[in-house]
Amino acid sequence: MKFKKLLSLAAVGVMTASVLAGCGNSGGGKSGGDQVQLDVFQFKVEFKDQFNKLAQEYMKENPNVKINVTTVGGGGDYGAALKSKFSSGNEPTIFNIGGPQDVKDWMTKLEDLTDVPVAKEALPKTLDGVTVDGKVYGLPFNQEGYGFIYNKAIFEKAGIKAEELTTYAKLAEAVKTLDSKKKELGLDAVFALPAKEDWVTGLHLSNVFLSPEFDGDINKAFTAKNVEFKYGKQFKDVLDMQNKYSVQPTASLDYSQQVEKLFSNGKVAMIQQGNWVYNSVEQIDADLAKNIGMLPIPVEGVAEGKLPVGVPMYWAVNNTKDDATKKAAKDFLNWVYTSDKGKEYVLTQFKFIPAYKGFDESKIGDPLAQIIYKYAKDGNTINWVFMGYPSSWGQKTLGSEIQRYVSGQASWDDIVKTSQKAWGQARQ
Repeated sequence: MKFKKLLSLAAVGVMTASVLAGCGNSGGGKSGGDQVQLDVFQFKVEFKDQFNKLAQEYMKENPNVKINVTTVGGGGDYGAALKSKFSSGNEPTIFNIGGPQDVKDWMTKLEDLTDVPVAKEALPKTLDGVTVDGKVYGLPFNQEGYGFIYNKAIFEKAGIKAEELTTYAKLAEAVKTLDSKKKELGLDAVFALPAKEDWVTGLHLSNVFLSPEFDGDINKAFTAKNVEFKYGKQFKDVLDMQNKYSVQPTASLDYSQQVEKLFSNGKVAMIQQGNWVYNSVEQIDADLAKNIGMLPIPVEGVAEGKLPVGVPMYWAVNNTKDDATKKAAKDFLNWVYTSDKGKEYVLTQFKFIPAYKGFDESKIGDPLAQIIYKYAKDGNTINWVFMGYPSSWGQKTLGSEIQRYVSGQASWDDIVKTSQKAWGQARQ
């Protein structure tokens, strides 16, 4: 979820770039022979420009591989777009999958990537969601984390010390303080809750409260016949806090408004987002970007002081392509994460938190990535079990129900019951 020129991130970012590319020495040797075409269909709008620049670097190594990149993300539904792409008959060579549900849904199209060298370099647990019977079907993009990103200058002016906000009670108290000082701080509101973005609420926020229910185990969530909402009260409290003290109406507030218009212009003190917003903030206000932090979303009495950290997406290779095309695809992905040029881009241009060994940790540059890396290194994390939710449940059921809730069209009990029923039906 990162890196591009200022372009509305909430819009469907679709870009098709054709570049000549080839396989470097670190990617398993140079490809020879006839030209091979790789159609890449990927979701990360924020790094598409940098990704295509890296492909141009790759082109210098082998001009016999042509790569066409199409990017769909931001406010677009990548999953629906991917299904449409396959049904059109114009199947991509390289595409993206999430966790075990996507592996199950796309298994007939997934190439076994176990023997791709970089798969052996993946960090512990990063392959859990895409491994079936010992075979690996996806290569991690990176690690990402999210929480409440805050403006340090605003906190300081309000007399709030972020390091003291270690519990829900202390956070709620700080929110009230910020709200009482909105005028002097130049704020429109404390938060900007983009409830229009069902992934923010139905996936990311819900994960914080459902992960402990499933013991942080993505496969346990994936095989669960029912969802209990064991920590539903804590979930409701945090959602209510964001909604009450947010720019309104939250049901129509999108990612672009949240990140670019409001937070990056100092109009709100906090937003629920992840490290992928850094480049957007930096492009709008470089000084602000150097002065932001991240707080955990607290699960009162259960998991306070932990950041949700996980792998956002995986690269997959279409197993229906011919052998030469599949080999070129594997070589390209391997090169991205193992060649010197690729690793330099991953750290300094994509600003990724690596999911593989062999990277220079000192080059993790931005403050959000540094915070997440420290939490991950110290083991103070909540796993991303939303990758194990039933297909579309998090966004199209829970996220949609939350939109109704924040609009006053449904009670909390209503959305819990509706979501529980949909989960159970999906798992029958």
